[in-house]
Amino acid sequence: MAHEDQDHHGNSPAAWTGVTIILIAFAIGTVAFFLEVEWLVWICGILVLVGLLVGFLMGKLGYGVNGPRYVARRSDAD
Repeated sequence: MAHEDQDHHGNSPAAWTGVTIILIAFAIGTVAFFLEVEWLVWICGILVLVGLLVGFLMGKLGYGVNGPRYVARRSDAD
């Protein structure tokens, strides 16, 4: 199966940064929801949006998969 143009699977600095921010915010927000800390739940909801924005902006700045500042590494799994 030839899929040379899709070897990255979203593996870029922009994607990793955005997803990391979102995961941390979601984890903290879940605990805050369980403990009924409403203000922290809202802040974490805003941080999820910030993570989306950071990933998008980093992609536009060239750190996305097809960006000029991102160099994909070849894996030995092939």
